[in-house]
Amino acid sequence: MLPLLLSVLFVLPTDTVTGRVVDNGGQAVPQAIVEITQLGKSVTAGADGAFRLALAPGRYTLAVRRHGFAPAVREISVGAGQAALEIVLTPSAFNLEPVTVTATRQPLASASSPLPADALAGDELRRAQGVSLAHVVATLPGVNAITTGSQIGKPMIRGFSGPRVLVLENGNRLEDYSWSDEDGPSVETAFVRRVELIRGPASVLYGSDALGGVINVIPEQLPDAAGGPSFMRTGFTLSAATNNIEAGLGAQVEGARGNMGWRVAAIGHHANNLHTPVGELDNTGFGAFNGEAAAGWLWPSGSALAIRAVHYGGEFKLLEANAPPGETGGPERKAGDERLQITGQRPFGDWRLETKAQLQRHSLIEIADDTTGTESEQFNLLLQTASLDLLLHHGGTTFGITSVGQSSDASGREPIVPNASVLSGAAFAFERWTPGSGRWTLLAGLRADARRLHADRDDSLGVVAQDRNSQAWSGNAGVVFTPATGLALSLNVGRAWRAPTLFELFANGPHIGEARYELGDSTMKPEASRGVDLGIRVSGRRARVELAAYHNRMSDYIYITPTAVFIDSLRVYQYGQAEAEMLGGEALLEAEIGQGLVARSRVEVVRGTNLTSHEPLPLLPPVRAAVGFGWRDRLSVDVDAYARPKRLNPLDIPTAGYALLHLGGGADVRLFGRAMRLDVSLRNALNQRYKSFLSRYKEFALDPGRNLIVRLSSGFVD
Repeated sequence: MLPLLLSVLFVLPTDTVTGRVVDNGGQAVPQAIVEITQLGKSVTAGADGAFRLALAPGRYTLAVRRHGFAPAVREISVGAGQAALEIVLTPSAFNLEPVTVTATRQPLASASSPLPADALAGDELRRAQGVSLAHVVATLPGVNAITTGSQIGKPMIRGFSGPRVLVLENGNRLEDYSWSDEDGPSVETAFVRRVELIRGPASVLYGSDALGGVINVIPEQLPDAAGGPSFMRTGFTLSAATNNIEAGLGAQVEGARGNMGWRVAAIGHHANNLHTPVGELDNTGFGAFNGEAAAGWLWPSGSALAIRAVHYGGEFKLLEANAPPGETGGPERKAGDERLQITGQRPFGDWRLETKAQLQRHSLIEIADDTTGTESEQFNLLLQTASLDLLLHHGGTTFGITSVGQSSDASGREPIVPNASVLSGAAFAFERWTPGSGRWTLLAGLRADARRLHADRDDSLGVVAQDRNSQAWSGNAGVVFTPATGLALSLNVGRAWRAPTLFELFANGPHIGEARYELGDSTMKPEASRGVDLGIRVSGRRARVELAAYHNRMSDYIYITPTAVFIDSLRVYQYGQAEAEMLGGEALLEAEIGQGLVARSRVEVVRGTNLTSHEPLPLLPPVRAAVGFGWRDRLSVDVDAYARPKRLNPLDIPTAGYALLHLGGGADVRLFGRAMRLDVSLRNALNQRYKSFLSRYKEFALDPGRNLIVRLSSGFVD
């Protein structure tokens, strides 16, 4: 970090990059957003489509977007005698994010990623906002949510869930929401600018836990005075939902002066019990308060430094399985997460050094009745993590060194897992080539990891003091071939891995809120996955198609399955390990069928098999199909359908198939002299009775019924 901090003592010369954004008829496109992705710096084109940027010499990724046009991505080299740029945008009714920074840890045109890359941003993200990140990203292809009502969820990508799905915040790992099904990612979606999704193994770039895919939550850019006068502005958001009488109120203040930008934001949520089509679910309300404070400096040399402090916390009540008749109240979870993030970068000619450091304190407490009927802490889990990433970029090459140190402390009546500590480190290299005419994009990477886990002795759990050391390697190779404009063929092969979690190794105790008793297996080994992914992407003026197929073969696959045994009226869930495979695919079609009117549909299927027992893997999502229509950012109609699961593990609990109708709409309004955005959505509009196969409540309750959500925002509008 020291070289980065010292970089403020000297300034490199800068060049002025000018250009103009036009359509394919040569007419100016006003108000286009022109962004330098590496710097998080953007300007808005003027009425004549012209823009101007001050940049230090070097190579950059320029992304240009505007509603009603397909985005454009261009690699530029800034140096003496820079010629004016002309960026041509093609009219399009599809909302596409031009760049992914998650697929290679530096900006890459989304169409050049060999693994499927999707993003949620703008109007779609704003309408989907909620207290649970998993529920929000479940609108993306290949993603489902393991749900505990509407307030808690864990993301599932292509049938992979828990510790096989890595959640990042601006590239920083979030530790550790894999403790239980009722500890979702600690992310406030109201503070998010874009959510990026990578479907497929990404251990080369991110290490353990990235077998199934990566979700990267990218916060709003800090404001930039861009050489102009200092300023300060405010914004707010108000939201309400009818199903559980949920209310949310958020506010932010931000500003910029000189080369510094800053922001302070906070939001609170409160909700009562959920309602199904047949009645109220007791003890399912929640309250949450989240906030962030950030400041950043951007120098003309291209050096940057940002500091961000985040708080996420709430109390989430849990519907109790088999509660005694007439009993009021029930178990609840108290979740708390504090993070301090420091990020920076320093250019050295064509090289760029990037640093990411994070301190995270994550706590999870479950309150439940003891044997006397008195509420007390069932368990109290505290995880403290420090991480540091050093990345060196040069063109399409990235070299990286990462390290993580963490301690886990468990207390309460039933600590479930022993106290433990983990120390890990890794080194990797990743390369991207675009040879010849540019029709081919080749990507390859290799990574080596070392990890040491120390578990303390715990007689109550039957655990002896022990050390577990593991080393693993990950590899990845991908190719994207573009034989014609708008057509891309992709192939990706890779090896990924992950180490068993504390729960998988040592769990021995009840989860009252989850209606289960968990038993771990301390003999388990790290699991490894070998995967192949094939894709076809076709994008035209009025239609686009995406097809993806994948196969993963996993050695020492770790799974948890319900057994026929009960302890204290709780079903025992046992962790086990076996050879397994997962295969499936996704298909997506969008077509403009009228002026601004887009029809869309998609189908997703996943099939998993325990190759040791020759049985289906438990808790895999059923076939899902969706069809809908959207008119600009004003109106949407969607039907989400789930088939009856047909390949069930012997101890899976079956559910019926169902279809849900969702309606949405929005408008730009002006109230009290301010530009505002009004968004309205009606979820489960027909008040359909259903049970999600991935719901923890499915054994004893229906899923939520009709829900009208209204959101008014100002200052948050993209």
